[in-house]
Amino acid sequence: MKNNIFLKFFFLFVSLFSVSYSFSQSTSTNILFIGNSYTHYNDMPVIFNELAVEKGYSVNVEMSAKSNHTCKMHCERDELFEKIKSKKWDYVIIQGFSRELCHSPEYLDTSFVPYFNRIIDSVYSNYSCTNVLLYMTWGYNNGIHDNEECDNFIKMGDQIVKGYKYIADLYSLPVVPVGMVWRSIHLSHPEYPLYNVDDMHPSETGSFLIATTFFSSIFKALPSDSSNYKIDVKIAKVIKTAAYNYVLKNVDIYNLRQNTFDVKFERTKTSKYVANCKSNFPNASSVTWYFGDSTSSNKKVVSHYYRKPGSYVVKLVVNDSCGERIVYRKIFFIEPKKPKKITPSKPVTSTNKNRKI
Repeated sequence: MKNNIFLKFFFLFVSLFSVSYSFSQSTSTNILFIGNSYTHYNDMPVIFNELAVEKGYSVNVEMSAKSNHTCKMHCERDELFEKIKSKKWDYVIIQGFSRELCHSPEYLDTSFVPYFNRIIDSVYSNYSCTNVLLYMTWGYNNGIHDNEECDNFIKMGDQIVKGYKYIADLYSLPVVPVGMVWRSIHLSHPEYPLYNVDDMHPSETGSFLIATTFFSSIFKALPSDSSNYKIDVKIAKVIKTAAYNYVLKNVDIYNLRQNTFDVKFERTKTSKYVANCKSNFPNASSVTWYFGDSTSSNKKVVSHYYRKPGSYVVKLVVNDSCGERIVYRKIFFIEPKKPKKITPSKPVTSTNKNRKI
């Protein structure tokens, strides 16, 4: 009975969390952060890099960040464009100036959009397959006093969300919801020191929250348990779990499936072994799934049934404007243990003929 309960929970866990995305652990994933002090405080990209390495991912993480810089100011930095040209970036993460994103779309159309255009044009000109992600920031602890629409933490956060949504919709870009994870932790655990002494910038705890949200958004995984953090281990566990849960729950809201693939596998209640596969490459001219059992499919979304348990390597081949992309996912099905046969006990007969009755 205990084995059956264990197997039920095991296959439930597998079906819920065995999700894979378009990166490989065998080759390095190049990631560039562009931003200001909200990015470089406490060497946040280094924390992100450590989270990835702890989990076994091969990454090359670099940064081009200057304090107090807007997109317009970034466009005046030749070194930014040299950095963009230096590699074929798999991900470029762009952080806007927090106060600027509080404003209306009409304001953003003149103060933000023209300069953001220049940056992403440079990114795509360098490598058209780069995934550009928007880094949503958070509200100041006490808001902005001279701005009625942003004069407290919640109102400023709401305006920032609207600003990033406007830009995301304008360019069809994914958003990394750092600001919403920050809000969740700040309201549920006000004792956690997310802010620096200025009530605006991140503390080491706040930078850990940022890095964890990026890790969950890019890799769709929960960071490893580790004692290597500069913050309290218990606080770290709460933050990384909250970030992972929020991202996975809202992955479609923030368009974080773009240019990724999903593979969920399970043993069904009727004892069938199935892999549910979904390709999320919107500009693909063709996709081909190879299921590791000499079968294949050209459907973007497909459920494939296996005849027997075991380990399989699912391969997805995508053709789009970037050329041919090949990504892999290893899946496994465990055959349930057969119940042991109960052998009836035989009556014991005595062979002692001299036994007295």
